[in-house]
Amino acid sequence: MPESVFHFKQFSVRQDLCAMKVGTDGVLLGAWIKPPADGKILDIGTGTGLIAMMAAQKSEAFIDAIDIDRQACEQAVENTRQSPWENRIRVVHSSLMDFRPVHRYDLIVSNPPYFIDSYAPEDEARHLARSASASLNQDELINGVVRLLHITGRFCVILPQREGQLFLEKAEQNGLFCNTQVNVRTGLDKPCKRVLMEFSRQEDEPVIEELVLHTEGREFTDEYKQLTRDFYLAF
Repeated sequence: MPESVFHFKQFSVRQDLCAMKVGTDGVLLGAWIKPPADGKILDIGTGTGLIAMMAAQKSEAFIDAIDIDRQACEQAVENTRQSPWENRIRVVHSSLMDFRPVHRYDLIVSNPPYFIDSYAPEDEARHLARSASASLNQDELINGVVRLLHITGRFCVILPQREGQLFLEKAEQNGLFCNTQVNVRTGLDKPCKRVLMEFSRQEDEPVIEELVLHTEGREFTDEYKQLTRDFYLAF
């Protein structure tokens, strides 16, 4: 069972109320994003508040963190209030479709709570968090980003490789273009499992990069350590 509290260098994450626990995907995305020095950030599907707090650690921006699940919001409120950035993070219990802020965002970030073809977990809350049809599908996410993203803003997301390619096509059809893509592999001999993507409204030739998490000896690679060293206690 995952620990009920996950400790990082500058904050801790309680996760006993959340269906989706702290995992590599969220940490990867939070460590990879480049938040604006100030301005406004939106975290869609915040869960424990992990990515919102990682963004706050890396910037002076104000952050809205939304989630459709009430217990997740309660957990995120608990976590952010115990963090050094309580005054810059606002947790909102809302679906993306119902969320109507008075401003647009310089950065939108999301670790979407779904895998299109994944095994459906038995636990109802976890199933809701993982199921596209039950919580947030790709079209809803893209439409929400288009509606809420500032004209010069950026949108960052992490997805499984197959879903990432489908998302890429749909995003382009809606005027969001991938400027940077990182193909994530768990090992040198492993296929791409995740893709980190940054989108904007500016159509440019995308930069394609690769990140390998483990060496042949199952140690963390220097690249992964460098990416996450400001957060993980072990690095």
